[in-house]
Amino acid sequence: MPNLKVLIGFLCLFSGYVAAAPAEKDVAQAVDQLTQAMLHLDVKQLHALTSDTLTYGHSSGKVQNKAQFIADLETHTSAFKTLEMQNQTITLNGDTALVRNHFHALAVNSGVDTPTDIDNFQVWQKQHGKWLLIGRQAYKY
Repeated sequence: MPNLKVLIGFLCLFSGYVAAAPAEKDVAQAVDQLTQAMLHLDVKQLHALTSDTLTYGHSSGKVQNKAQFIADLETHTSAFKTLEMQNQTITLNGDTALVRNHFHALAVNSGVDTPTDIDNFQVWQKQHGKWLLIGRQAYKY
């Protein structure tokens, strides 16, 4: 009987791990899609991946809502020649994902190439079956 309890406990733990793995992969995919949308200025995808209540914080302390974040990209106030998220970790808590990564880019700010290396903290939430960015704060490391 004790062996059965151990087996049941192991199966419960393993089934929880299996359930978390696809969700973590989905979040990682959403982060990658947002990164690519920012790099290639895919406005439709930017709208699709961000919450209407988005709060987007920059390492300078500037905070934007969804419309302001997308407008800066559309008007080329902010643009990117290269952009990648490195050293990413994802922590899941139900329908919320906490993502930390290193933001490595060659940004173009007001026409000036600017190498950018900052860290990010992102909050993603699963809404109506898809992961949306609801909060982001960049900070200097």
